[in-house]
Amino acid sequence: MRLVVLGGGESGVGTAILGKEKGYDVFVSDFGKIKESYKEVLINKGIEWEDEKHTESLILNADVVMKSPGIPEKAPIVKKLVERGIPVISEIEFAAPFTKAITIGITGSNGKTTTTMLTYHLLQSAGLNVGLAGNIGKSFAEQVAEDKYDSYVLELSSFQLDGIINYKPHIAIITNISPDHLDRYDYKYENYIDSKFRITMNQTEEDYLIYDADDEAISEWLQKNKTRAKLIPFSLTKTFEEGAFIKNNTMEAIINQEEFKMETESIALEGKHNLKNAMAATSVAKLMQIRKATIRESLSNFQGVEHRLEKVLKIQNVQYINDSKATNVNATFFALDSMNTPTVWIVGGVDKGNDYNELMALVREKVKAIICLGVDNRKIIDAFGNVVDIMVEVNTMSDAVRMAQHISEKGDAVLLSPACASFDLFENYEDRGRQFKDAVHNL
Repeated sequence: MRLVVLGGGESGVGTAILGKEKGYDVFVSDFGKIKESYKEVLINKGIEWEDEKHTESLILNADVVMKSPGIPEKAPIVKKLVERGIPVISEIEFAAPFTKAITIGITGSNGKTTTTMLTYHLLQSAGLNVGLAGNIGKSFAEQVAEDKYDSYVLELSSFQLDGIINYKPHIAIITNISPDHLDRYDYKYENYIDSKFRITMNQTEEDYLIYDADDEAISEWLQKNKTRAKLIPFSLTKTFEEGAFIKNNTMEAIINQEEFKMETESIALEGKHNLKNAMAATSVAKLMQIRKATIRESLSNFQGVEHRLEKVLKIQNVQYINDSKATNVNATFFALDSMNTPTVWIVGGVDKGNDYNELMALVREKVKAIICLGVDNRKIIDAFGNVVDIMVEVNTMSDAVRMAQHISEKGDAVLLSPACASFDLFENYEDRGRQFKDAVHNL
């Protein structure tokens, strides 16, 4: 069996390692450059590879192709494979059959990283032998090759879900759905929604789907479509006989006739959206039969995720907050919603078809100045030019932070929450967040 791996990054190299171990004839092809560290791994494992090109004769003879999530379906080489009827799958689909471990799959437009990390923290603190993979950390396929975990918490993007055929998580979570990556879905929101719901398509009556019952797109899909999984909703406004909810400043989760309660103010993560993430993670912990005391302790000591509403420093009584992970409007909505002091907002980057109107009320209420940090800021200026008193354009992070210091006064906050992708000025959102933190430390 010939396995061709497109993309020589973390998921690609991991898949190649697992494929080689399982006896496949493996070839890795990357249209860009493969990092030196990954090349060394491939060479040491005796896996053939190429970079900065796709040699068709070495790719179109595949029995199966694993495509990295960053490569669009519209890429010419992918189109040719599909035309020939060669299965093009994701790393998760390739690796899942080689492990007996239970998987917990988490998807959503926002909150999936925090929910994934929190769920992993809960299970790990309870002493479960659990791995963390998907969009985060070390490749799932490589961890399956090492075979040392009984369960995995997987953060799954819509791109990874597009490449599944038979994969099913035992427990699936959909944190929420809002328009994102529409450039990859023919600008059709319904295609993107369907893509997220692939997480439950192979689930059976023995499996669970945990979902945000306050989310319009999720509720509509569930009304029109069927899943065989057992449904476990969570909500800030409704209560359930089975599910998680907030009542009288207390989070309650009732699952399999067992009740769990915890006062919301004891939960370490701040903000309404984080209560939702906590309800989702708690629901998993209850399904995995973790002790109540362990759940309480884990929820009260969880430190949060880097680049997600991360408090960096307070300088002259101004709080600097790094929310670089907010790459869409919905994520920035949560960030602005959680601000309770006048805010200098640093925003901008590569727009993925954003509608800034959703933020209008929050900007009017909370934002005193906007600093645009992008190559093309026209949409932001058109949207908010008449709403805030101060609007500035900069093109380096250090300029943005210095300008923010200049504009802010005691008691304000400076919030980096770009609502856009980072590729115009930075390598990725992590690079953007690190540059912000460095610039703040250098003030």
